[in-house]
Amino acid sequence: MNYKKLGNTDIDVSTICLGTMTWGEQNTQDEGFEQMDYALAQGVNFWDTAEIYSVPPKQETFGSTETIIGNWFEKNKKRDKVILASKVCGPMREYVRGGGNQFGQKNITEALEESLKRLKTDYIDLYQLHWPERKTNFFGQLGYEHNDDSEWTKFEDVLGNLKKFIDQGKIRHIGLSNETAWGLSKFLEISKNESLPRMLSIQNPYNLLNRTYEIGLAEISVREQSGLLAYSPLACGYLSGKYRNNQMPKNSRIERNGDFWTRYQKPNMSIAVDAYFEISTKHNLDMSQMSLKFIEIQPFVTSVIIGATKMEQLKTNIESVNVNLTNEIINEINEVQAIYPNPCP
Repeated sequence: MNYKKLGNTDIDVSTICLGTMTWGEQNTQDEGFEQMDYALAQGVNFWDTAEIYSVPPKQETFGSTETIIGNWFEKNKKRDKVILASKVCGPMREYVRGGGNQFGQKNITEALEESLKRLKTDYIDLYQLHWPERKTNFFGQLGYEHNDDSEWTKFEDVLGNLKKFIDQGKIRHIGLSNETAWGLSKFLEISKNESLPRMLSIQNPYNLLNRTYEIGLAEISVREQSGLLAYSPLACGYLSGKYRNNQMPKNSRIERNGDFWTRYQKPNMSIAVDAYFEISTKHNLDMSQMSLKFIEIQPFVTSVIIGATKMEQLKTNIESVNVNLTNEIINEINEVQAIYPNPCP
């Protein structure tokens, strides 16, 4: 396994992060246990979850993934072996603390306390804001329209609330998710000017079909040591090649919840996927591993968040750390990007 520092700390996190959002929806608790056992044995010490998981989010499954992880901790007594990340959700439906904004003192305190109970732990290593409260572009939205009419918790107040949790020992560090370049830079500016906790990471989508992170956020990540935790690295499985030629594997994410996972159903997606598949075939590489390795080697990336429903997929994904991408392969990947730039932003 390979490791990088989490932000400007001395914490070493594996460059493969175990994603967990299918546990409680596509995966049972026993299957989640098997994934955790295997991942930890392979040196994957960094796990990511969220209070809203499993996904697609539903009232009846809210918190189910954290509960599965907590049950594993209780059974195996290996909490100290894991760098654990979780998230408080952004503005949400009424079934989550009455709906609306969630980063004010009352709601974020309740969110953290409930996550700690489900996870059966006294602390979370990296606590993240799942998406912004303000109206801005995330989850693939394009065409920014400025709207400051809505109310949202001031960044300094959010950081102040998070500082209290750090002082109490309930969280160690903080990070962002689905955030913009302005949001990350503003949080970093306020933390510096007001001596408040610093955002050590940002969890955004990044894959061969969506490299928009490179435009503005990549430079901030490198210069400010606030690295990317890349989610959706296989673009909902499209970059594994399993959906090529109109295939629809039984119990796959798209087969089960195609109406929810529409982000990658765009005009040039399949053409780009075929082009990347040809590169992997030409160089005798597994397409998933090639796609994951390209992300791992980027200087602005801290860790690649993988998600698997089958053990075979998990093993393939973890093994990607041992793949070597030559300059020729990287150039060919970049040539496809030039022809079909970010078909699924």
